[in-house]
Amino acid sequence: MIIGVPKEIKNNEFRVAMTASGVHELTRHGHTVLIERGAGIGSSISDDEYAGSGAELVVDAAEVWGRADMVVKVKEPISVEYPYFRKGLILFTYLHLAAEAELTKALMESGVTAIAYETVQIGRTLPLLAPMSEVAGRLSVQVGAQCLTAPAGGKGILLGGVPGVRPANVVILGAGVSGTNAAAMAIGAGADVTILDINIDRLHQLDDHYQGRLKTVASNTLEIERSLMAADLVIGSVLIPGAKAPKLVTNEMVSRMKPGSVLVDIAVDQGGCFEDTHPTTHADPTFKVHNSVFYCVANMPGAVPNTSTYALTNVTLRYAVALANLGVVAALEADPALAAGLNVAGGQVAHHSVSSAHDLPLAADWRQLV
Repeated sequence: MIIGVPKEIKNNEFRVAMTASGVHELTRHGHTVLIERGAGIGSSISDDEYAGSGAELVVDAAEVWGRADMVVKVKEPISVEYPYFRKGLILFTYLHLAAEAELTKALMESGVTAIAYETVQIGRTLPLLAPMSEVAGRLSVQVGAQCLTAPAGGKGILLGGVPGVRPANVVILGAGVSGTNAAAMAIGAGADVTILDINIDRLHQLDDHYQGRLKTVASNTLEIERSLMAADLVIGSVLIPGAKAPKLVTNEMVSRMKPGSVLVDIAVDQGGCFEDTHPTTHADPTFKVHNSVFYCVANMPGAVPNTSTYALTNVTLRYAVALANLGVVAALEADPALAAGLNVAGGQVAHHSVSSAHDLPLAADWRQLV
């Protein structure tokens, strides 16, 4: 199989979908890997490293997309890449289609077989989303702390305070992978941290782990509202696999929050869990809602590409190898977790969350599509 890795072109996206070791593994299995020149520079991976691992370097994205049987990316394609779609092409990347109606339509019309990292699922775990959730969770505290400074529009509060001065009050909505990583960073910085979730068993686990250093609260509308009114920094990290995030924080709630408070929406890729969320970029990451600062960058891990690229390839590579070695049908039949990643194929929607989000028919059997 020919596997293509184009350069990411989303605003300030410096990650790349494959490391040199990933190239080596695929070529060792007899496959050809096309790397667009300069694709790895943002992640500190040179063209020479790729070439030394067996990659074929190509000049532009059009050649990568045009020659490849399977394109492996990091972020969902943007509109200028839609013309590259064609019937029979396998696309393996983050897609977040529940929040991307136009992309869903383009994939269906073109006949691409689209497999989404974020819906590959083993039991209740999302192995290809987890490392980026870890990065986003940890990064949310860093960016939140920066946004709390007065020059950034925040109330001018130091996350951990100093002796004799209260630390910041940090509220985290959702105790999944990103939320628990955010909690670890915020606690480590000395903040006063509260985490809310509907999963009581998960809250028990966190309470046992942190031995009183983390406040745990069963999530409901009233408790969310109470927590918001006391918060200096709110981190939204709720997730329903493949589906739009629930809107937990309303505009009216924000209107009553402390002036200069900061809200970071990790769930923005799935539509966001704040009513006023809209995607922003690393170039222009924040906006004001009432007297609060919103940070809603849709590719947060792209800010730390070296860490993110290696963490991502660590988990995606074995699935890419399986798709290349076996082909789509055999690979999906052999691995139910990978089969759960199939979102669109043969012009039809193959994932229930995408179907529900856009009110589109759900294919009865993916085997008839690919």
